[in-house]
Amino acid sequence: MARTLTGIDIGSRTNKFVRGHCKGNTFVLARFGVVAHGETDIADAWGAGSAPFKLGESRIGLTGRDVNIRYTRVPRVPDWQLRKLMRFEVEEVGDTSGATVASDFNLLPALPEIEDEDVVLLALARESLLEEHMSGLAGLGGSIDAFSPCALALYNAWTHFGVIEDETVLLANIGHDNLDVILVRGPDLLFARNLTGGSKLFDAAIAERFGVSLDKAEELKIELATLEPLARYRDANQEKASRAATAAGGQLLSLLQSTVMFCKSQVKVSNLRVDKVLLCGGGAALAGLPRYLSAGLGVPVELFDPFRTADTSGLPAEDAAKLEEYKLEAVVALGLATMASDPAAYSIEILPEKVKRRREFAAGTVWAIAAAVLAAGFLGLQYAQASGELSKLRSEVATLDGKLRRAKETDRRTREVSAENAALATAAGDLHGRAGSGEQLARVLEQLEADLPDGFWIEGLSTDFRVSEELRVVRGSEKPVIKIAGRAREGTESIAALLDSYVGKLRARFPAAEVQYAPSPSGEKFTLGLTLHAPARANASESEAAK
Repeated sequence: MARTLTGIDIGSRTNKFVRGHCKGNTFVLARFGVVAHGETDIADAWGAGSAPFKLGESRIGLTGRDVNIRYTRVPRVPDWQLRKLMRFEVEEVGDTSGATVASDFNLLPALPEIEDEDVVLLALARESLLEEHMSGLAGLGGSIDAFSPCALALYNAWTHFGVIEDETVLLANIGHDNLDVILVRGPDLLFARNLTGGSKLFDAAIAERFGVSLDKAEELKIELATLEPLARYRDANQEKASRAATAAGGQLLSLLQSTVMFCKSQVKVSNLRVDKVLLCGGGAALAGLPRYLSAGLGVPVELFDPFRTADTSGLPAEDAAKLEEYKLEAVVALGLATMASDPAAYSIEILPEKVKRRREFAAGTVWAIAAAVLAAGFLGLQYAQASGELSKLRSEVATLDGKLRRAKETDRRTREVSAENAALATAAGDLHGRAGSGEQLARVLEQLEADLPDGFWIEGLSTDFRVSEELRVVRGSEKPVIKIAGRAREGTESIAALLDSYVGKLRARFPAAEVQYAPSPSGEKFTLGLTLHAPARANASESEAAK
């Protein structure tokens, strides 16, 4: 049976509460409540009013500056190794910020643009923030299930209640202080982000234009402002408020555009193109905002209403009326409750370390008790049945003990032979390299003696194992490389032609060699790099076959 939980979204204007459970492919709402306030401090927001109903176990949404969503590309590794990598990442962030952080992570759905790697979504939050929320929840009589980023709650609202097609959609929840944004392609999450900057941008712009407080500006925004293109204003005040709101609308438009660009850089999906934008949150109710953003983004922009497909038939009449009034603001709370109730939902569950340890201990204790009960029953049954078979078992133990000793001895000898083979292989490789280096040096000296033009002499000659990109010798497969430094006697004529002729003879004598030839600007000096041990080049027929 699905769990019934409460999703809670604590905002700076309203607290939203959705309680219910998943049933089949939908979510059944049992209760809905809103507590309106004007508090910016979390503790004050929790204390702004009593709980609208009995909260029970609850999932709380996180957003704002104290929540960090990061993306890391990693090779496809076992779960235990991935957990270890993420633990290092979290410790690094904690050391940098100087604060104690709690975290959780999940893999993004596999992206066709990225082969042999996974993209990890890692969410971190200050433990002090979680403690403030837990204290507020306890004060309303609730208990914590977990914390999740509001952006992922928005994603669950989309996957459970949206019309999913083969297109890329940007969903934005516009709160008063914060903006939660996700990018999805079909049902798959590409990117989730929380930003500072919500409907307060409009309040600030109107307050500055009219010279009034933010609270008064919010009233003017609701009463007068519109972003409708080509709107006809009924008076000068409406025009003044609307033009101020238009400037703030440009800031919001830039935040959405930057999200797309940030997704391209973070997740490395360079060909990303948004097909549609959906808006929710209290800030989405601003008159004309969808059409304004549509004109700026060049794609359709609509309001997102997941409650059309959720089951609200069981809500009390008072709750249903509240939901109708606040349904744009309640999307995140619905997503939180759905995420917590559906075990198959894409989820990140952040908990303070002490709560996590307590739960792990409790779960381990329950399993230990259950295991002890089962073990006692099993041992009693086995004792009753095994008395007559004791001698047979002892005989089998003795036989197996002998096999074990032989196996251990075989394993010991195998390990010794393996270690000896490894040492011999290393020695053989070293000898092969030394032999190859010596033979290469001897052949080059012979060629110098035979083909070096008159009037030239060698100033320096060295050979060692090294890396040389010009000679196609790469790191990890170092080869013996000879370096020759020479010059021509002063007065020697046609130096360049003589050097070109010499290099031609060198390549003719060693057709498989890689040669790097570099004369000095004056032409009197030259350097040669040479190796006879570079990887063989593919011939023309092989190259054509590879194509």
